Amino acid sequence: MSEELAKLPPQVQERLLRLQQLQQTLQSVLAQKQQVELELTEIEQALSELQKVADDAVIYKAIGSLLVKTDRAKVTTDLNERKELLNMRASVLGKQEERLRSQMKELQAKLQQDLASVSGTQS
Repeated sequence: MSEELAKLPPQVQERLLRLQQLQQTLQSVLAQKQQVELELTEIEQALSELQKVADDAVIYKAIGSLLVKTDRAKVTTDLNERKELLNMRASVLGKQEERLRSQMKELQAKLQQDLASVSGTQS
């Protein structure tokens, strides 16, 4: 494969390298997005459970390896703020994903044209 790659014009080699970089970046963005969505789901579950408990219920918050007693209003506020931040992050990652997919699609089309012209001149 590397011999075949070396036979390609430098411009085609650069585009192939750029496509690989875009694919790696996309994988990273998708992994981050999945992590954010997982955390959002956990926050939604926590908020749902908080609504079920009495206002005067004793609530503990995990801080590292410690559980610290806290009040419901504070935890609810913290969770809602974190949820808002994660929703913004998910939105940014979604836009980044769309942009990367678009760039990859354009690059793949250019590469197909390049490879068609290269194979056409070699026959």
